[in-house]
Amino acid sequence: MKISITYCGRWNYSPQASSLAAEIEKTLGIEAELIEGKNGIFDVTADDQIVFSKYDEHRFPEATEIINAVQTQSSK
Repeated sequence: MKISITYCGRWNYSPQASSLAAEIEKTLGIEAELIEGKNGIFDVTADDQIVFSKYDEHRFPEATEIINAVQTQSSK
């Protein structure tokens, strides 16, 4: 499974992205790809399907909800 975290570099979302990536790797054993973006983006995709978007939720995700979403995506 491929997991990507696209984060806004301008707004310094790198710490949140790095922390989430570390938790995903620790829990699922999957290394998430970090992609610097812009315009306040913070999206998490699993196999090219968005499982979380800060644009939609207006907040940062909890690691557990991303892990649960990835597990759900992988069981499809």
